[in-house]
Amino acid sequence: MDLKITACLAIVALLAAAPVAAQQTGFQDELLDRFVGDWVLQGMIAGGEVTHDIEAAWVLGHQYLRFHDVARERDATGAIAYDATVFIGWDEPAGGYACLWLDSTGGGGLVADIIGRAQPNGDELAFLFPMGEGSVFHTTFAYDREQDTWEWRMDSERDGEFKPFARATMAKP
Repeated sequence: MDLKITACLAIVALLAAAPVAAQQTGFQDELLDRFVGDWVLQGMIAGGEVTHDIEAAWVLGHQYLRFHDVARERDATGAIAYDATVFIGWDEPAGGYACLWLDSTGGGGLVADIIGRAQPNGDELAFLFPMGEGSVFHTTFAYDREQDTWEWRMDSERDGEFKPFARATMAKP
């Protein structure tokens, strides 16, 4: 066989295999797999009763879990009271989870030091979001295998003093 033909066939074979290889590089995580699907979040956030609809799915080549959190409540203008898109992935160099939380409360989510971090810990993801000036926001998701629910706990911490912000449960509709 001609060397040029052999080289061309080899290149075609490599190009054909590239998409398959790329599809197999996704992040695999049993705990985050349990987050995938449609959920209803109910409980107390910022002192008020809330109900949110949450849709979670793997995105971007199975590298990130994205969930979209939309409040059923409306503000005084009739607009959705709360809307968030959250990405959770794996930070290989740090050996833990990383979380980017973008929501409708202020638009400050695209700054370098706002990524929340959590270390693997069984059925719990305890993210710490640095807020500056000795302040940290704690967002903990705890999975209950028996009930197939997620408990959400959110607390603000300033100089070692904790203040509860949210206590809610996410369940299948």
